[in-house]
Amino acid sequence: MTTITLAHSPDSDDAFMHYALATNKIDTGDLCFEHTLQDIQTLNEEATRGRYDVTAISFHAFAYVSDKYALLPHGASIGDNYGPIVVARKSYKPEELSGLTVAIPGEMTSAFLALRLFCPSFAYEVVPFDKIIDAVREERVDAGLLIHEGQLFYHQLGLHKIVDLGEWWFKRTNGLPLPMGGNVIRRDLGSELIARVSGYLKESIRYSLDHRAEALDYAMQFARDMEPQLADRFVGMWVNELTLDYTERGREAVRLLLAEGTAQGIIPHEVKVDFVG
Repeated sequence: MTTITLAHSPDSDDAFMHYALATNKIDTGDLCFEHTLQDIQTLNEEATRGRYDVTAISFHAFAYVSDKYALLPHGASIGDNYGPIVVARKSYKPEELSGLTVAIPGEMTSAFLALRLFCPSFAYEVVPFDKIIDAVREERVDAGLLIHEGQLFYHQLGLHKIVDLGEWWFKRTNGLPLPMGGNVIRRDLGSELIARVSGYLKESIRYSLDHRAEALDYAMQFARDMEPQLADRFVGMWVNELTLDYTERGREAVRLLLAEGTAQGIIPHEVKVDFVG
């Protein structure tokens, strides 16, 4: 048996995506997948050390590990006219962001890159993604950058949207989606093993989309007390046909996001964006 280390976040969308692999719904032959669950900031940091064979990663972080990893052609979380949302207790205007302190989920997240492109200069504090709403409500920061479930219920907590970065990016790019995270694989596994692993991962995503109810039931254990209807909506936002296949539109969006980051001096070098297969 050959063991493939596979790391992803403990979120309902990632759990949904990897359901078939995690529960042995598909035959992987002599390959054994060893799952590790970590928050996205930790995964980004571990990727710089090449720790896992396959890992979920922010596209921003990919800029710093593209020598070790290649992008898989599936498994992406891409917001099509929606994305990370900046919220606050007060109804600030977008142009006021530069004067605020914003809680962000990590400096290597794609959400932070997109926010820097939207507003090049602002004060920020790194806060675990699932603690950002609390930081805003407890007035420890002026605003918060939401990348997960809070995008769907922040208004119920009395918070106000300053900007939806996915909507902004869609308008700025004449209709491109905003890429948040993808799956990458170590280049040194070799082309034959890479192709096999890639095929099984795509099969897992396809299985979940085809067996939505059972995959969602599995994912609910990672949904942090969300109601099933809300979890279903959240999973649908981030695991869909663009997850199964970026399409050229999605690939163009990844290339443009990283190129913009380089052009604005946020990423210190050009990034070669290549996809397996």
